[in-house]
Amino acid sequence: MAISKIEIKQAIAAKALELGFSKVGIAKAESGIEAERLQTWLDLGYQADMDWMTNPKRQDITEVMSGVKSVICVALNYYTPHQHSRDRQVGKISRYGWGRDYHKVLSKKLKALSNWLIEFGNSQPDIQDEKIQARYYVDTGPIAEKAFAQRAGIGWIGKHSNVISRDYGSWFFLGEVLTNLDLEPDQPHTDHCGTCTRCIDACPTGAIASPFVVDANRCIAFHTIENKAEQLPEAIASNLQNWVAGCDICQDVCPWNQRFAQETLEADFHPFSQNVDPLLTDLANISEEDWDQRFTGSALRRIKRDRWQRNAKAAAEPKN
Repeated sequence: MAISKIEIKQAIAAKALELGFSKVGIAKAESGIEAERLQTWLDLGYQADMDWMTNPKRQDITEVMSGVKSVICVALNYYTPHQHSRDRQVGKISRYGWGRDYHKVLSKKLKALSNWLIEFGNSQPDIQDEKIQARYYVDTGPIAEKAFAQRAGIGWIGKHSNVISRDYGSWFFLGEVLTNLDLEPDQPHTDHCGTCTRCIDACPTGAIASPFVVDANRCIAFHTIENKAEQLPEAIASNLQNWVAGCDICQDVCPWNQRFAQETLEADFHPFSQNVDPLLTDLANISEEDWDQRFTGSALRRIKRDRWQRNAKAAAEPKN
């Protein structure tokens, strides 16, 4: 008896959950309104110097993988209950960077899911005539992953531009498996931000230029991680509020996070002791050797030593 699309979908979901993913959904490999919105965002210069955002493949999923028909979207909760210190001598690090590098954690699971999908698909000759293909990404390819996550029913894109789930708030990482399998898509998630503007109102630099639109030129997270300049812009430096690596303000104030955050089941995302509440003086004077040891296996390794020093010194400067 031929296996149905529903049974294939159920098997994929079961395998994804077995591998430890928090949520899974499927979307058609068709680019939509997000391509136009991305172009508008680029035209406004809101990408700052993140040149990779201009890759035209990001506006057409079919250019990323030849023959792609479906996008399997997954989410992995990373929330841990530790709260940031209010000590002015302590630097704040974005929650996503407290534990092991999420690229490594998700890639291992996505590789297993992709290999399973190929083996499963090729063992079912009635599924399709051509050989099953699968390619996975973790924030590493030109994919409009938030748009596909919403289309796959994972959650909706909030006004702070992060995907929000009823189950976990916005504290989760996204990943994708692109495949030439023609899978049954899920229903897109509806928006549930309503009239709330807490994230917009809370941003100290006004980085949320309008609902759902973030201007990287004004974003603390962009400047502390991506900006390679010797000095931070004054408008950023004077509003750091002790953030030295990323920024969680817009997520911290979100009612969905305050009400529905759940502690992660992924042990690798629990904080490394050195990544929580670091002293600004230690970061401002960190040596190359200490930087190398401290951030081994961490997504924070993307921030080089000179940027840690710059950010810590800027955060420690007295504010008027």
